[in-house]
Amino acid sequence: MWVIFAFGSALFAGATAILAKCGIKNTDSNVATALRTVVVLVFSWIMVFVAGVQSGLGAISMRTLTFLVLSGLATGASWLCYFHALQIGDVNKVTPIDKSSTILTMILAFLFLGEGFTLIKFIAMVIMGVGTYLMIQKKPEEGRKAKSSAWLLYAAGSAVFASLTSILGKVGIEGIDSTLGTAIRTIVVLIMAWIVVFVTGKQHTVKDIDKKSWMFLVLSGLATGGSWLCYYRALQTGPASVVVPIDKLSILVTIAFSYIVFKEKLSIKSGIGLVLIVAGTLALLI
Repeated sequence: MWVIFAFGSALFAGATAILAKCGIKNTDSNVATALRTVVVLVFSWIMVFVAGVQSGLGAISMRTLTFLVLSGLATGASWLCYFHALQIGDVNKVTPIDKSSTILTMILAFLFLGEGFTLIKFIAMVIMGVGTYLMIQKKPEEGRKAKSSAWLLYAAGSAVFASLTSILGKVGIEGIDSTLGTAIRTIVVLIMAWIVVFVTGKQHTVKDIDKKSWMFLVLSGLATGGSWLCYYRALQTGPASVVVPIDKLSILVTIAFSYIVFKEKLSIKSGIGLVLIVAGTLALLI
């Protein structure tokens, strides 16, 4: 059953990137992240009460709460990096780097969660690493035209924090309902996101957001909420070293929509890279 939830997470996550890209087109990325998190928070707590698991709040241990908070902080950092990278970079360049967190997650799952490390996993890691490299490599003429490579640093930061999120989240949801754990983590992300907004002095830009951007930000938040609920349900019962790679198949959805919506095309090299990433991910299901 966890496999179904993992694929559901991938579908919603793929839609999130495109909807968010549309929503932050004319909006500061930090403000957009904070506003999206409000939607995710409301959605996640509605699901807590629909599932009737709110009674579990009183049974949460200090250890579990600590890891949920740490996971929330890592998630907040990952989001801030990811959506800023999306704002200044191409979707089909940023997304592969963000998805490369799969490799780091598998290593961390082996070191800290004691999950097995087989030859197939190693080969899959190498294949995905090569695929990611091919997807982010620019043609010489593209390199000369590029205004800035700052998006690359933010995308890399997103990947690192996303890996930490998975490991910390896996520990944090042990012993409690995953829906409740997701809702608690979202509170941490919300607080962190708005602190960043006020520290950077961007809170006044909220009133300038147009209706179209609001619509995409809300839809993006709902997609994120759906992705999170599926992801942590899968993570609760399935191995992190397999759940995370399946979730990263959202790259297929994202790349498809980036072509339809933003007309971003893949080069032959990038196409080969995408095939390798998918092949490496599917190999983990063996």
